[in-house]
Amino acid sequence: MLKVDCIVCGTCVADILVRPVKLSEPPGAGRLFHVEPIDVAVGGIVCNSGTALRRLGMRVAASSLVGNDLWSSVVRSRLEAEGIDTTAIHTHPTLATSTTAVLIDPTGERSFAHHVGAPEGIDLAFIRRESSHFASSRMALVGYFGLLPGLEPMLADSLAAIKQTGCQVAIETGGSGGSFAALLPAMQHIDIYVPSIDEAMHQTGLCDPRDMIACYRSHGAAGIVGVKMGVRGSILSPEANVFVEIPCLSAPGPVVDTTGAGDSFLAGLIAGVLRTMPLREAGLLGAATAACCVTGRGATAGLRSFDDTQSLARAACL
Repeated sequence: MLKVDCIVCGTCVADILVRPVKLSEPPGAGRLFHVEPIDVAVGGIVCNSGTALRRLGMRVAASSLVGNDLWSSVVRSRLEAEGIDTTAIHTHPTLATSTTAVLIDPTGERSFAHHVGAPEGIDLAFIRRESSHFASSRMALVGYFGLLPGLEPMLADSLAAIKQTGCQVAIETGGSGGSFAALLPAMQHIDIYVPSIDEAMHQTGLCDPRDMIACYRSHGAAGIVGVKMGVRGSILSPEANVFVEIPCLSAPGPVVDTTGAGDSFLAGLIAGVLRTMPLREAGLLGAATAACCVTGRGATAGLRSFDDTQSLARAACL
């Protein structure tokens, strides 16, 4: 019997949140400026999507590398408090825990000062060592492609190794979206792939989301493929030449911070797929999860239960 609905493998980060910072104006050398109380949260796809999936009622495990430092205990304790299995989070002997200073504009937009740290050590050998964990899960969400330099050159072999355990695979992009050359041979092993429009544009060189999806299809993508377009919503494709448009839903409260919205959308989509919802309903659950996300500071404070999030999604259909 499978023990986990989704194992989230890849980047896990200790986030230092600084707000408000006017991103349109440089602070200037030697200047002191006042901000709200600085907070520490956890981020990266393991924490962001993992927590969102757990709040949506999924059984979740985390798989990553952390350092032997203060931040590693923050990551582990926050995940465990959410009820996420941390057995597959391991300590790297030399690299530090990944950390990010998140600078948040008064409008909610943000910039990141990021240290990749221990997740650099995630590679094909790591994936193979974790095969028993993947074998116990229905879905593996791997990310961020583009921010895992040890994994990217062997992405196709790594995803194939996961698939061989009987686990489905979703991936998430980060940074500029990663190398298209590394992604192409891996497309055949991916069950869910929904990059942002900027990342898809970087990868394909195309501007129209439907053309981007067709490009991925032409290179072997057979699963759910889509493009996240921010306030313009998302477009999802379950098969060639079939498209489902998902609107961006209004947040159920003031927008505080857009950090993690994309990760939350993907978590909601995956939760819907694992619950065997029709694709439009799964996409709306993703949009509702993202809408909840932006109402809290950091990537997880605004997330809600499955029932509350589903209510928001259903209201969009009325």
